[in-house]
Amino acid sequence: MATAATPTGRSAMATASDDRPASAPPRSRQPRGPRWERRKDSRPSELLDAALDLFVERGFAATRLDDVAARAGVSKGTLYLYYANKEELLKAVVRTSIVPLIEQTRADVESDRGPSADLLTRFIETWWTRFGGTRLAGIMKLVVSESGNFPEVARFFNDEVVSPNMQVVRTVLERGVAAGEFHCADLHASVHSIMAPLVLKAIWANSIENCCDGGTRVEPMVFIRHHLDLMLRALATPSHRGHAA
Repeated sequence: MATAATPTGRSAMATASDDRPASAPPRSRQPRGPRWERRKDSRPSELLDAALDLFVERGFAATRLDDVAARAGVSKGTLYLYYANKEELLKAVVRTSIVPLIEQTRADVESDRGPSADLLTRFIETWWTRFGGTRLAGIMKLVVSESGNFPEVARFFNDEVVSPNMQVVRTVLERGVAAGEFHCADLHASVHSIMAPLVLKAIWANSIENCCDGGTRVEPMVFIRHHLDLMLRALATPSHRGHAA
């Protein structure tokens, strides 16, 4: 009786394979882009954060685009894909970090229906917590200290930041006058009288205060309460002086 041959080697493996149920095809894996591509969307914000830090630390003239790129973790060539020069980079920092704060404050003022003295108080306290008491005030110090060498930067900052902010203050005062709560012989001068001490306090905190002993320091909120007391007493009409006090 003849014995059937047993498949061996390649034939045996093929036979065994043919006996197994067909398995599902392997799931295709989506290729992942290179790391620089995955970071592409976050690059502008990384560059602006690095630029803000360096502008505040070193000033406009001393900040090099190479250093901004290095701090952001990109090449200088990559930085130029987004910002043509250092001035455009500074403008982008201001427009993304400071201008939206003014727009939000304007919206808050326009929607407020409370007494004008309370509104002015909230405006000043908010200005300090959102801007004057933060690293963003270092940009204001930069503009003031370097305006002689970079007047175009100063004009830009005045147009995009100073003037719109002053208009918000003027809106508060105009509303107070219309409601009979404030008396302003000169609205323009009153706006400057409110803002100038706050601006100086913010610049002082980013310059002289860092170089002097504690005897020259006044805590920001103590200063703000004192400033508000002076301003509200000066602005209040006779029928509203009790509220201002």
